[in-house]
Amino acid sequence: MPDDFSKVHPDLQQIVKKTPKITFNKTTVGLINFIMPLVPTPKVPADIQVENVFIAGQDERTKIRLRVYKPKVTGAPTPVLIWLHGGGYVIGTPEMDDSNCADFVRELGITVVSVDYRLAPWQPFPAALNDGYAALQWVNAHAQQLGVDANRLAIGGESAGGGLAAALAQLAHDRGEIQPVLQLLIYPMLDDRTVLRTEIDDSNNVTWSHKNNRFGWKSYLGKDGGAEDVPNYSAPARRADLSGLPPAWIGVGTLDIFHDEDAAYAQKLQACGVKCETMLVPGAFHGFDRFSPHLPIVQAFQKSQISALKKYLHA
Repeated sequence: MPDDFSKVHPDLQQIVKKTPKITFNKTTVGLINFIMPLVPTPKVPADIQVENVFIAGQDERTKIRLRVYKPKVTGAPTPVLIWLHGGGYVIGTPEMDDSNCADFVRELGITVVSVDYRLAPWQPFPAALNDGYAALQWVNAHAQQLGVDANRLAIGGESAGGGLAAALAQLAHDRGEIQPVLQLLIYPMLDDRTVLRTEIDDSNNVTWSHKNNRFGWKSYLGKDGGAEDVPNYSAPARRADLSGLPPAWIGVGTLDIFHDEDAAYAQKLQACGVKCETMLVPGAFHGFDRFSPHLPIVQAFQKSQISALKKYLHA
């Protein structure tokens, strides 16, 4: 563990000092994914209804679990957020975001549909993206059954889920079937070419290092990241023309390994005429908001997300 924490935000320094770093490989992610469903999650507030729904994937053979969060008491159809959890494309379940999704429901009176997408390396690209698009299509087609307004639909996610949300926004735009009103991208994993960079200091990143990033992208792409060509939609930052995409909110810490690629994507969106609000958090590392939700720096980060969702879902 490094001795110099001067770049880390004062409220986050103790977290960096006390949190052990994890190196991801096929063995460790297999173990994490085995253990994760056994770990108790915070109880969802009593005024929020949670239901698991199983839908058919795009190939009709795959079954996708959707975890649906909604107010127990609703009047008119609610706006809806399609949510994609983080985990470097290699770990994670919707339950890990129970608290976050419940907060979105409570603060905004919306419905959240979290996608239990297939994980790499066992199911590499495009499995996760196909699952996300199948969920998007299902919600759009079953809006009345769900009690949601498909004309007020946002997509969002954090880390790898943010990368998937960005890719989903591109795919939805190109297919022209569904038009999300916002893409909420929380420190999104967008650009495989970051694995080629050697000058980034990741010494204060306790959750996602360069080594982990290389493993995540190799698992997802089925080959080393940074190759000359990758499939369309696999690395959203590679897309040249972002015009016509939904408005975006992008938030990332200045110490996050994804800071530069996220800031560049925000600038490219704006250059292509897409409205994009950015929040850069000084001294924050990847996943900083997951450790202590009561810190002012975390609450400000979450408040900005709520404001963006409110602006576009309740317009």
